[in-house]
Amino acid sequence: MAIFKGAGVAIVTPMKENGDVDFERFKNLIEFQIENGTDSIIVCGTTGEASTQTHEEHLETIKYCVDVVAGRIPVIAGTGSNCTETAVYLSKEAEKIGVDGLLLVSPYYNKATQKGLYAHFKTVADAVRIPILLYNIPGRTGCNILPETIVKLCREVENIVGVKEASGNIAQVAHLAALGGADVDIYSGEDGQIVPMLSLGGLGVISVLSNVAPRQTHEICQKFFDGDVEGSRRMQLEALDLIDALFCEVNPIPVKKALELMGMIGGHLRMPLTEMEPANAERLEKAMKAYGIL
Repeated sequence: MAIFKGAGVAIVTPMKENGDVDFERFKNLIEFQIENGTDSIIVCGTTGEASTQTHEEHLETIKYCVDVVAGRIPVIAGTGSNCTETAVYLSKEAEKIGVDGLLLVSPYYNKATQKGLYAHFKTVADAVRIPILLYNIPGRTGCNILPETIVKLCREVENIVGVKEASGNIAQVAHLAALGGADVDIYSGEDGQIVPMLSLGGLGVISVLSNVAPRQTHEICQKFFDGDVEGSRRMQLEALDLIDALFCEVNPIPVKKALELMGMIGGHLRMPLTEMEPANAERLEKAMKAYGIL
């Protein structure tokens, strides 16, 4: 059975001005998501700035999320690393905390071969029992997990069940869907491609957009599942300007600014991420107003 179906939020990690995690605001964000129909919470991913958290902060953030959610929807923890040993450690600790699944990004900077990727993911999966989604985002990692490798992992490693596909390459996703069939759960990692992914058999999205528009992101998926493909398509197209604005600078700079504009967080970032350029912030605010969330 899939870990979830529909819209999962790649949730931000709110920070205080001094850089500490703002757990009070984090609780409010989690409740906002659940109240608005989000189907899963993905904690400590790219959008959650996990790459600048210490291991202790990373695991504390995961535990806090699990405790607040309290089983109401699945929680998936990002525990990937370019170091296999580190990914094993974080994954085992997250499993002890009680997450429902793990999201493992491909090793970045090292740029492993497909053989190396297979060995890395299998080693991590063998260390835990909970289900795992691979995370293919070559634009950030410099490394593309090929469809053949994803299918091989899903078929040969019991608890590797699918992939968050953020290559942006629809042809590659189609090839993956054709090769993998029911053996690979595919989730869009691109908010602008939710409906195309669903049309290829995808089960949903792991979404940045959902941070600011959880109800709408859920509905894009639900309408498609309910057979209202035209309604789903229309909602996807209506969201495109906002999606483009949310990615006009590197994620999560714009989405944190958006949540700040909504009065939900302080918008603070950890270096090397920096404050959004004024012209881009103006563009984002305009898109949010046009979409009706400001």
